[in-house]
Amino acid sequence: MDFFPIFIPMQKRLQRKKEGFEGQKLIVIPRKIIHDFLTRDPITRPAYITDIGYYPKALFHYMERPAGVSQHIVIYCVEGRGWVTMEGMTIDLSPGEFVTIPAGTPHRYATDAQAPWTIYWIHFAGDTATYITDLLRQGKPRLVYDQQRFRLFDDIYAHLEKGYSNDNLRYVNMIFYHFLSSLLYGDKFSQAAQPQEKDIIDRTMELMQKRSQDLLTLGELADFAGLSVSHFSTLFKKRTGHSPVEYFNHLKIQKACQYLLFTSMTVREIGVMLGIEDQFYFSRMFSKSMGVSPTEYRQRNTPR
Repeated sequence: MDFFPIFIPMQKRLQRKKEGFEGQKLIVIPRKIIHDFLTRDPITRPAYITDIGYYPKALFHYMERPAGVSQHIVIYCVEGRGWVTMEGMTIDLSPGEFVTIPAGTPHRYATDAQAPWTIYWIHFAGDTATYITDLLRQGKPRLVYDQQRFRLFDDIYAHLEKGYSNDNLRYVNMIFYHFLSSLLYGDKFSQAAQPQEKDIIDRTMELMQKRSQDLLTLGELADFAGLSVSHFSTLFKKRTGHSPVEYFNHLKIQKACQYLLFTSMTVREIGVMLGIEDQFYFSRMFSKSMGVSPTEYRQRNTPR
């Protein structure tokens, strides 16, 4: 039987000693594999898993690392409770919550004695790992339950059990990016996290989609939203990263690309379809966004 040591405070050791946790999973990638492949391959080098595990109902689980570790750590609690202490503060974890521990950060963590936690955890490193960790720490620590997230974890684990071929390592670490995105952008990942009623910005974006053939002004969009132009513009840019006019123009260019590839309409006809009568203005607008003229775009992308 595999034996995975766990660290148990002295008072707990007097009560009970366990050899791991029933149903636990743990894989540690050999350091030679990390050095020889993961740190060098262009696909895996940005962010790669070094250790991965699952501890169900981990009674007496305790870990203390006075100097931290060389990888970043994500601990995701799905049942029970526990806590993590680092940087002079204690973070309580409940079901649906996760914590990210940066590499080199001294820390301690433990399960709750009355309600032992069940956790998924991953250690990771790579060129972009610190940046990813910073993003994770800025985001919401609570996630809506989504079975798909655990299927990603299970898929990663199952393939790592099959060995460390180059293709296998690339595959699992590309899935790992998807897993990370589910933590960073839980509202996009999980349909259950979407609000049942669309807010005014959602409805305004839908209006833009439906009326991409029109010339909607910023004032008209703000009136539709029932907001002042400045307030509407601020909310819209916060949501999308673009001003309302920029976003609307992006939709028009998106439609233009479809017309260029899927129809035989002329450039002028496509401009008119998108509410832009001036063919030269439309061509300039398209070229600024896509880097090539509408005609060149059609020539480059039409199958021969």
